[in-house]
Amino acid sequence: MTMRWIYGKQDWKTYERGQENCYLMTNGLGGFSSMTVTGSVSRNDHSFLMACVKAPNNRYNMIHRLRESLRLGGREYMISSQEFADREKEEGCRYLSAFTYEDTPVWRFHADGVEIEKEAALVQGKNRVALCYRISNRTGEDACFTVVPFYQFVPKGEDLKPEQEFTRRENRIESCGLSLAVATNGDNADIPECTETYYYSYDACDGRRETGQAKACHEIRMEIPAGRKRTLAIVWSMDGTEADAAEFEISGSGKSDSADALRLAENAVSGLKDYRENLAARAGFRDETAAFLAKSADQFISLRESTGGKTILAGYPFFEDWGRDTMIALPGVCISTRRYEDAESILRTFARYERNGLMPNLFPEGKSEPMYNTVDAALLFINCVWLYYQAADSVDFVREMYPVMERIIRAYRKGTDYGIRMDEDGLIRAGQGLDQVTWMDVRVGEILPTPRHGKPVEINAYWYNALRIMEKLAVLVGCNRTEQAEYAQLAEKVKRSFTEKFWMEEKQCLRDVLSGAEADEQVRCNQIWAVSMPFTMLDEKRERQVVDTVFEKLYTPYGLRTLEKDDPEFQPFYGGEVLKRDLAYHQGTVWAYPLGAYYLAYLKVNHYSGSAVREVRAQLEVMNSALREGCVGQLPEIYDGENPVSSKGCFAQAWSTGEILRVYEALERDKDSAGL
Repeated sequence: MTMRWIYGKQDWKTYERGQENCYLMTNGLGGFSSMTVTGSVSRNDHSFLMACVKAPNNRYNMIHRLRESLRLGGREYMISSQEFADREKEEGCRYLSAFTYEDTPVWRFHADGVEIEKEAALVQGKNRVALCYRISNRTGEDACFTVVPFYQFVPKGEDLKPEQEFTRRENRIESCGLSLAVATNGDNADIPECTETYYYSYDACDGRRETGQAKACHEIRMEIPAGRKRTLAIVWSMDGTEADAAEFEISGSGKSDSADALRLAENAVSGLKDYRENLAARAGFRDETAAFLAKSADQFISLRESTGGKTILAGYPFFEDWGRDTMIALPGVCISTRRYEDAESILRTFARYERNGLMPNLFPEGKSEPMYNTVDAALLFINCVWLYYQAADSVDFVREMYPVMERIIRAYRKGTDYGIRMDEDGLIRAGQGLDQVTWMDVRVGEILPTPRHGKPVEINAYWYNALRIMEKLAVLVGCNRTEQAEYAQLAEKVKRSFTEKFWMEEKQCLRDVLSGAEADEQVRCNQIWAVSMPFTMLDEKRERQVVDTVFEKLYTPYGLRTLEKDDPEFQPFYGGEVLKRDLAYHQGTVWAYPLGAYYLAYLKVNHYSGSAVREVRAQLEVMNSALREGCVGQLPEIYDGENPVSSKGCFAQAWSTGEILRVYEALERDKDSAGL
């Protein structure tokens, strides 16, 4: 089963349109390669090789972009595309006939009888990127193809230092104490160092840094005689082992062995294809979109060197690995795709770092301590263990995690950091001062656009779910009946308080928070988790009413609005400077990931009937449109609240992909029983 994304000239009929979409490759270390489908960089975080020197967040923008040109007789064709700070443009997209993406990005150019197919690949587990230019010269004139790589060698998001210089020593480029090896079967020659200054259109519209620079110090050329075909191979690598270095040994002339360089590049391409095909096969989805998303999910899973285990990166190009995002994304990214070893590794890491009943919200690099400012991650950790047990049937793993889960429950009952504690009514209260401990966690100076201090609806849904899970697992691990009964009794108390205090009969839905503030009764998407979790508190009638209200007030095909449009605080657009963006972030902006919970809740209240399954499948068809906009094959973080037509924020978001994968899993699990 394959799914291939195809873009043609209509997709870059204007230069601006050609910069709307990008590709993403990752290496399992936190490094990535991402540029637009026309091959330009429209963000300072775009990079042909964003290496990671310490997984997963110590990233360096090594190869920022490539200038590519063809000389045919006395004519020169610039086939690369780029917008510069003076607003001049390279418009190689005029010669770009197609861009395709299945497992590797492929560009196909045509210039007066010369065809150039360019294919790139990032190697798993290495800071290594490869290029194959397959050039067919069907003219009667000799041709020469030239690639000039422009380097930065700076931490992700930073710019060149004024004094920064680049040197080439045989097959190595060096700057700022960093070294990048180059292997090629082309002619590698020094050129006078030159600097380019770029305009980042996608950063400019969000109030970020508008310009950046990169430098070049060498070029790689290949002659293609009239009527002949040649393949130019180039491989760059930062890997420091002796075995890696041996692969890049070259003669004193500065030219590597042609066969070795070509072999390295072709192995990188075939290796990436095989790797991704195996991911899809392992996940076992029958739906081709779900199968592709299983491959996309892999791009968020990375090694974390500081713990020696796996982690989930929240989103590209901005985010690191956060506890809340990990616990929301893990069920879809790891469990739905049958990556059980990765799920165990991630959960063990978080279990090791549990403190005062809380899970880390952020693992900083270096010697800094993790940050624990999240009320939901620990409760969702319990949910992840349950979902893992349901899928993998690993009693031993449950026994290993159970003491950690017990500590979480005890800490929440007794009270822990950030004002997190159980109130007399059994409900969980969280947040104090300027703390932001739920996922609606924006803080702008002294401004909390969505403070949610008090008893948030989704947190208490997670709390009840966790208590019921503990009741079930207590039996499994052999706890005495008194402990089992204690969990059951507390869960019943929570249920009574929740149904009494959160339900709004006049609005046919749930309050967002219990705090005594007017904002408590705003209609928000957080209530959907009170229906979609494995164990829930509302009766069937009220669950259906919540689902219907969410559909009426908050549903869009690409995600749920964070606030209903009729609310006076609703913000229809997301963009501009940081303050403007943050004030809109949770005030109506459409988020993709809650859509998964909505679909799961809809299927649940309709008993997975044949008509319900068909309805969800029909609504999911638009996902293919979302997957080809923004980042090819990925789901984004957010969209505008008024009219969600363009992806914003992170162009690839782990929990968005993971939650939609859970929906596909649910559909396929019940497909046969529904008679479909």
